[in-house]
Amino acid sequence: MIKFLDIKKINDRDSLEIKEAVNRVIDSGWYILGKEVSEFEKAFAEFNQAKYAIATSNGLDALKLIIKAYLELGILEEGDEILVPANTFIASVLAISDAKLKPVLVEVSGSNFLIDVKEIEKHITSRTKGIMNVHLYGQISYSKELEAIINAHNIIHIEDNAQAIGASKDGKMSGTFGDASAVSFYPGKNLGALGDAGAIVTNNTDLANMCKTLANYGSEKKYVHNYKGCNNRMDEIQAAVLNVKLQYIEQDNERRQEIAEYYSNNIRNSRINCPSLPVDRKSHVWHLFVLRCSNRDLLQTHLKDNGIESLIHYPIPIHQQESYKAEVGQEFIITELLSKEILSIPVSPVMSDTEIERVVTVLNAF
Repeated sequence: MIKFLDIKKINDRDSLEIKEAVNRVIDSGWYILGKEVSEFEKAFAEFNQAKYAIATSNGLDALKLIIKAYLELGILEEGDEILVPANTFIASVLAISDAKLKPVLVEVSGSNFLIDVKEIEKHITSRTKGIMNVHLYGQISYSKELEAIINAHNIIHIEDNAQAIGASKDGKMSGTFGDASAVSFYPGKNLGALGDAGAIVTNNTDLANMCKTLANYGSEKKYVHNYKGCNNRMDEIQAAVLNVKLQYIEQDNERRQEIAEYYSNNIRNSRINCPSLPVDRKSHVWHLFVLRCSNRDLLQTHLKDNGIESLIHYPIPIHQQESYKAEVGQEFIITELLSKEILSIPVSPVMSDTEIERVVTVLNAF
C-alpha cells in the first residue's frame, strides 16, 4: 500500500533527534512558556524573514487570535465583513464567525483553485474591513492586482498560511505579504508537530504583543489580566519537536517539488488534469498535489484497487455545510464543481522513486 502520507515514516527519519528533544523537555521540569518555545519563535521568525512569530496551540487558534487582537486594538469591530475564498478548509471561516464578524465567500479560479481576484470587488461593501487570503495546497495566493485592491480599499490582509510554509515569491516568504499570517503545525502539514500546534507571523509590533498577551489569558504580567484572553499557548514538547523538524523543512519541500514535477511531466491521461507547475518553482511547496477528473470517484476506486491511498480536499464546500448554509445563501459554481472533481494523490517527502513511478503508472492506466 502506498500511503497518502506516512507520518510515522517521516518522524522515524528524525526520531533520534526528536526523542532527545522531548527528553530534554521532560528533564527540564519546565513545560509551558519556556526555553523551547522562545527558541522556536525566534527561529521561525528568522525562517520567515519576519520580526515576530508567536507560538500558539493550533492553526485555528492562531487565526482567531489575529482577529481578536484587531478587535482589541479597535481596528475591527463586531459585524465587520472579511472576504475569504469559497474553496478552503472550514477553519478559515470559523475564525471569522467566531469573533462575530461576517465571512463573505468569494469564488475561486478554475485554473489554480485560489481566490479569483476579478471577483473580489463585487463583494466589497462599506463593512468590508479585511481579506483572509488562503495559500491553498502549498501555492502562494498573491498578486500585484490583489495588493492594489487591498490598498485601494484600505483593508486588512490576513494570510491563512497553514499549507504553504516555506514557499516564497520574489524573495518574499509566504505569510509575509499581508499584515499577519497564521500557520498550522498539524502532524500532516509540511512542517508537522506531534500533535496540534500553530503560530502567528507578523511585522506589526502592536499586533504581535496583543496576540501574545491574548494567548496567555490576556495577561502580560502574572495574575494581571488587562484583556479577556484565552489559553492558546504552544507547549514546550511541541516546540522542541518543531525546533528539530524546522531544520529539514527546506529539503522536504524540495523533495515535494521534485515529485510534483515528475507527476506533471509523466502523467499522460486525457481523463485527468494535473495542476500547472508554477513559473517560480519556490512559490509552491506542494502540501497537496490535486488532480481534477470528471470521474473522480471511479478514479479514487481505481487507485484504491491498485494499493494507492488518495483523499478529497474538500468534499463539501463551506456554503453547503449545515453550519453555514443558511448564513451564506449563495451558489459558487466553480467551487461546487471542484468539490466533485478534485482528488489529492500522495506527494510525501519520504516516498521512494519506485512508489512515485507506480502512482504515475496506475494513473495513466485509468
